[in-house]
Amino acid sequence: MLALRVVTDASLAARYESLIRMAEAVRSHRDQRELFDLLARELRRVVPFDAIAQYDDAPRKVRWHLCADDPPHEGPKSDPTSDLHREETLAWWVHEHQEIVVVPDLLVETRFPKTTDRLRERGMRSLCALPLTTTHRRLGSLIVASRLVDAYSRDEVSFLSLVAAQIALAIDDARNFQESQRAEGRLRLLLDLTNRVVSTLDLREVLREIVGSLRRVMQCEGVGVALPDPETGGLRVYALDFPTSKGFIQEGQVTTDLSMSAMKVFQTGKAVNLNRAAILEDGRVAAEGANSLCRLPLVSHDRILGVLSLGTSREQAFSDDDMTFLGQVAGQIAIAVENAMAYRQIAELKDKLIQEKVYLEDEIRSELNFEEIVGSSEGLRQVLRQIETVAPTDSTVLIYGETGTGKELVARAVHNLSPRKANAFVKLNCAAIPTGLLESELFGHEKGAFTGAISQRVGRFELANRGTVFLDEVGEIPLELQPKLLRVLQEREFERLGSTRTLRTDARLIAATNRDLEEMVEAQTFRSDLFYRLNVFPLRIPPLRERPEDIPTLVRHFVRQFSRRAQRRIETIPSDTMDALVQYHWPGNVRELQNVIERAVIVSQGSVLRVPTADLKPRPIERARLRKPVPASSQSLKETLDETERQRILGALERANWIVAGPNGAAALLQMKRSTLQFRMRKLDIRVARTGS
Repeated sequence: MLALRVVTDASLAARYESLIRMAEAVRSHRDQRELFDLLARELRRVVPFDAIAQYDDAPRKVRWHLCADDPPHEGPKSDPTSDLHREETLAWWVHEHQEIVVVPDLLVETRFPKTTDRLRERGMRSLCALPLTTTHRRLGSLIVASRLVDAYSRDEVSFLSLVAAQIALAIDDARNFQESQRAEGRLRLLLDLTNRVVSTLDLREVLREIVGSLRRVMQCEGVGVALPDPETGGLRVYALDFPTSKGFIQEGQVTTDLSMSAMKVFQTGKAVNLNRAAILEDGRVAAEGANSLCRLPLVSHDRILGVLSLGTSREQAFSDDDMTFLGQVAGQIAIAVENAMAYRQIAELKDKLIQEKVYLEDEIRSELNFEEIVGSSEGLRQVLRQIETVAPTDSTVLIYGETGTGKELVARAVHNLSPRKANAFVKLNCAAIPTGLLESELFGHEKGAFTGAISQRVGRFELANRGTVFLDEVGEIPLELQPKLLRVLQEREFERLGSTRTLRTDARLIAATNRDLEEMVEAQTFRSDLFYRLNVFPLRIPPLRERPEDIPTLVRHFVRQFSRRAQRRIETIPSDTMDALVQYHWPGNVRELQNVIERAVIVSQGSVLRVPTADLKPRPIERARLRKPVPASSQSLKETLDETERQRILGALERANWIVAGPNGAAALLQMKRSTLQFRMRKLDIRVARTGS
């Protein structure tokens, strides 16, 4: 009897020593999985069991440990209840009801049939299940099972209750420690997000940093931010941190399928927390092996700006607290997106204003010599009446006229009399821009679109939105670019070089040319459909020789202008000088007259205007023209333009010493192909010999 008591006392002492060791050990372990393994080893020294399980309420999982010396025929050492729903397990029932359950014989137990069936299959005959609870919260349950019938007496159940209390305290401490670390990490993340939102305006850079930090804090495999794609109407993965990706999800991918969860979140503005079954609908996410996926809308000022997504292979990985925290993160990301979008819009408007300022400064500098249209001849009054007629409309205007007649001045007058006068008047000389750069000048380009495109450039049509585009020398636009110009006129849309994004413009087009576009259409050097689209309202400016009555007025106007600029005082214009100016045929038209008067003001020493008479003598090219009758105003526009082009070609031939081809030939001076010039010369009956025409 005494020996039995000594043995019993020794057994109790060993148990309580083991309990003390477990208490010390469990307090030093923060990882709950390591804690469970330690518990299984230490507890088996004093309590007989062949299987032990812990139900953890945080991940809502049951961890089973089948002892290493199980007979081989008992099957694999894994969770015997893995195929059961949580509510069907004994472990969950004990946690929910907070009751100790002792089953002396599993063969006669009927309360938990599915759990007892699984345990009987592995040779278990009895078990004891205890809740793991502290004064603060429920943490789960503990189960020990044995192959012996009625293996757990009242004393052993009492001892196991003490063990359960120690385990509960250890789990509570570990969970508090983890929660404090997690809360600290999340607080640091929110502070970091706030700092980045206010300090960084590069949207892609800040989003990449945010998703990387968020993935580490949330301990998940992948985090991404998707923003609306204006080209497709879907969502584009704008920033992604997914180191273990299999390649099914990549940065830059676009989703347009409305059935995808990301599109649903973007459209409804409601966050979702999906399990494996729901994830199967998202093919790419499921292919990456995700078992938990949460998506949250990025909302700022009642606007949905995008979607934040987090995925992991862990099941039920995101709790309600996680979703609350991620909602705060999504709010900060939305602010970053909104700030970056506002900054980008301001930057674009600023760039556009700068571009407009540059254009306006250039125009002011170039238009100081043409403050207004000067003249009162019938031909000029007819032009002004046509301007008043067409200006209030949005119709395309095609201005014909020789070089130097003031086509740009007329185009500006059309713009100033139109409802668009408050917006930009953007001009471009198509003959002055190399062919390779003309498309970029007209429609703009993206950064990297071609060699030398180091930044994005806004084109003239985009810049002139709600204003007017003036294309001078429109006949010089190459054939390959003409369809794109036609599309702008017809559809009001275009794409920048290097971009697939379609832009719209509400720019009115005014074009000008000194060439015969109809003949160019016949020669197949100009598209007929573009010609008809340009020729809606043709407007012909008469050359200066057809309105000699305007010459005195123009002379006095330029004298006043250049005298003021040169700080001279010219008070008298001799009558013989004025007669010479009126009788001169002015092949360069108003521009030539302007240059002659400017030079005269410079060389005049007193108050009398002195015009070098040598400048007013007809040159050989003019004498050739004088031998042919000047086209009367009653002649057709085609005949007038033929004569104009004839004189232009003769002038170029004279300057080129009657050489047609070569770098210094007439074709190069006229900026046209040699074959085109020869065709025009045959058309206009111009023959060239070594001694002249």
